[in-house]
Amino acid sequence: MFYLYVVIFFLWTAIALYLLLGGADFGVGILELFSKQKNEKRIEKIMYEEMGPVWEANHMWLIIVIVILFVGFPDIYSVLSTYLHIPLLLMLIGIIARGTAFSFRNYDAVKDHWQFVYNKIFRYSSVITPFFLGIIAAATVSGTIDVEPTDFMNAYIWSWLTPFGCALGVFTCSICGYLAVSYSLSQVKNFDDREYLSKKLTIFLFVVVVTGGLVFVCAYFSHVPLIQWIFGEIAGWIAVILATVSVFGTLYALKEKKYSWIRVLAGFQVLTILFAVTYRHYPNLVILKHGSLSLIEDQYIHKTIAMLAWALMLGSIFILPGVFHLIYSFQKRR
Repeated sequence: MFYLYVVIFFLWTAIALYLLLGGADFGVGILELFSKQKNEKRIEKIMYEEMGPVWEANHMWLIIVIVILFVGFPDIYSVLSTYLHIPLLLMLIGIIARGTAFSFRNYDAVKDHWQFVYNKIFRYSSVITPFFLGIIAAATVSGTIDVEPTDFMNAYIWSWLTPFGCALGVFTCSICGYLAVSYSLSQVKNFDDREYLSKKLTIFLFVVVVTGGLVFVCAYFSHVPLIQWIFGEIAGWIAVILATVSVFGTLYALKEKKYSWIRVLAGFQVLTILFAVTYRHYPNLVILKHGSLSLIEDQYIHKTIAMLAWALMLGSIFILPGVFHLIYSFQKRR
């Protein structure tokens, strides 16, 4: 069981890091999209200088999640890749389009009207990807996936296209924008840029709270026991209280201009939300219309899990120092 818990730890950690770091990456485009036209170039410059060199590497966390599911939990991987293949495909298209547009708009040798096209692709794909990521997350826990469907729509559409899924998708997008502003605020040195980002931070924090409430409303009417999961045990209450306190802490840090604390508090808030949602129905990773898929019961053979655990532990020795050195190098250069 030790090796299984090691694999589960890496799975949860990779999901958390993709949301924290990759989410901030998507938030760059979201922030650009919802900025006034006169501030678009300003935001583009800030985000490119502060986040552009390092954040694209964070897609490796998504790759780690896919590899862990494919190798260690093939039944779970098969169900997700079959019944959620449409939102998965749209999410991956968004990732590819976003990365391509990001490269072309910065490194295209000819600066012409295509820059406008690249910017639009980059910004809208930055919304599409986290939106469908939220939809996929909602589908895994809402009990809408029917492994014995009667028709195409029940099998491949209504399993993920739900009010709860759309609300969680919007909530995920708002979190990404909030993370992008929070991370960048502690890095910029220009007074005007900090004042502008401070206003954006307040707006995105408000949007996160509102869209979070919308998720609870849609969960209630979609018969998803989200309220029971979070408030049914003391651990959920603690997570909610800590997240609420950290929101007020963020507002205080913003007022006192303690920008480095804002980055820490933003990441902490996201982790508490992720913990509160996943803790209650652990070890069930996918809740089906009839039954569930468990990380404990639906694992692959023990030897495969053991080899996967060793690969993850040894791989982290080489990957994590490299990632931290990459971030440190660009920060030191700036």
